[in-house]
Amino acid sequence: MLNAQETKWLSRFIEDGFKEDVGQGDHTSLACIPPDARNTARLLVKDHGILAGVDVAKAILLAADPACTINQYQEDGARVKPGETAFEVEGNTQALLQAERLLLNTMQRMSGIATETRKYCDEVAGLPVRILDTRKTTPLLRFLEKWAVRIGGGENYRSGLYDWFMIKDNHIDACGGIRKAIERIAAYQQAKGLSLNVTVEVRNLEELSEVLDTGNVTRIMFDNFNPASLREAVKLTGKRFETEASGGITLNTLREYAATGVDFISIGALTHSFKSLDLSFKMKR
Repeated sequence: MLNAQETKWLSRFIEDGFKEDVGQGDHTSLACIPPDARNTARLLVKDHGILAGVDVAKAILLAADPACTINQYQEDGARVKPGETAFEVEGNTQALLQAERLLLNTMQRMSGIATETRKYCDEVAGLPVRILDTRKTTPLLRFLEKWAVRIGGGENYRSGLYDWFMIKDNHIDACGGIRKAIERIAAYQQAKGLSLNVTVEVRNLEELSEVLDTGNVTRIMFDNFNPASLREAVKLTGKRFETEASGGITLNTLREYAATGVDFISIGALTHSFKSLDLSFKMKR
């Protein structure tokens, strides 16, 4: 589900998507198709994966033709295979053709992200760890890509720079140290009347020791630790803080990292290295 802000973003995305693609008119359809013609089209699955973006597609179709009728056969999050039909839509033929590319581009991308996310979630099944996304998303499409992560079974980390403090290596180096960065954030929160979560990134056990001495954070993120070092680091935290692993973790190494007892693993690849799911939008003859 989308919140109020994301719902506004979706409306703007659809409006801008049509402006970009249709522009002054879909001249091919205007030339070939009578304005009152109606037809039925199907969304066909041509690959194995997790379906995502059905609700977005419905919103796109209704924006193109508010009088269209949609029969949905697959829900977001369904595991699909080639030959299956996700939905059928009956409506104005010109409108369906105008919606086709915006609909497919969005659903293929979201389904690819959901499929990639489900692979990671399945790999850690049975272990008490949660898979997180990152801010490594396509500019202006973050809300859609993070929605797809949720559909695939993952969880969203922060939405942006505004809803969670994350003290990364560049902040630490620019500020002059971990303790100073943590203390300045605490003072900033108090001055601004904020009460946001705080993550601090550590690169080694020495930095971890400094965080443990300073406190005043929500989560410690271990950056580019190997599994053995991560296990030791998690043990040293003594469950005082949430723990997260990040950096260089692949599907092949994921379960070994998850078995260290870490609470979260963040994976940038969910939204930057996925393969779009093959779908097609076909008119019935």
